[in-house]
Amino acid sequence: MSHEERNRRNFPPMNANTGAATMPDVDAQGASHIQASDMVMQSVSLRVNGTVRQLEVDTRATLLDSLREQLSLFGTKKGCDHGQCGACTIHVNGRRVNACLTLAVMHDGDEITTIEGLASHDALHPVQEAFVEHDAFQCGYCTPGQIMSAAALLKEPCGPEDDDIRECMSGNICRCGAYPNIVAAVKSLRNRA
Repeated sequence: MSHEERNRRNFPPMNANTGAATMPDVDAQGASHIQASDMVMQSVSLRVNGTVRQLEVDTRATLLDSLREQLSLFGTKKGCDHGQCGACTIHVNGRRVNACLTLAVMHDGDEITTIEGLASHDALHPVQEAFVEHDAFQCGYCTPGQIMSAAALLKEPCGPEDDDIRECMSGNICRCGAYPNIVAAVKSLRNRA
């Protein structure tokens, strides 16, 4: 089985009694064959970045995978796939959500905003401008999730101190350590309001 053919949807199933992986069938030539369960597909209508999109999704597919794989919106990053890093942060109906923790079928009819839809036309969103102004990124992998969280934070109750900003942004990890600059960027926006 090639690397492209392996993914979490066709990985060997787990035995419920022992927790052990069921081994795939191997034919005489040594080629493995995995019996994938039948996928259950469902139609969903998502308003993504202002545009209604009709999708046929596997009922097990996360919103993150659907955005990336079906709509080619690669700005939303896949980091941990466990909701611990915040790289996949998006807005659903105006609230920040970890897209790796929610199924696409749960959001039929919802308004979804990704980093690609945050700015209007060619102008940067104020949070994006603040991140550039305060050099609030290094490698950039976490930056879309950080920006989406910061944009949501500005509309949420959050105390006035730097520690309050840190707490409100604590769901987003920056492995490069750009935290002081991220806090400065958010603080500058809060001071303008």
